[in-house]
Amino acid sequence: MGRLFDGPWPIVIIIVVALLLFAAPKLPVMARSLGQSMRIIKSEVKEMKNDGKTDSTEANGPVEGTIVNHPKAKPGEPTDGTDVPPSTRS
Repeated sequence: MGRLFDGPWPIVIIIVVALLLFAAPKLPVMARSLGQSMRIIKSEVKEMKNDGKTDSTEANGPVEGTIVNHPKAKPGEPTDGTDVPPSTRS
């Protein structure tokens, strides 16, 4: 009787059989969830690798800008470069 649990393979086989018997309806859901998690991890690792690299299409350095025509500004009201609509400034 002691020889049954001498190696790891009999225990692994018993666990696999128990999973197939008692958790068979939940296996597709668990596999789908595992696949989604792997895709998320893969995309995050790819983003982390590309995080330090600079894109050649970006501008060289910060750009300071002002608002020329505020979308909520009424005609005739001055726009002074702030992000607050002129009609709601205090």
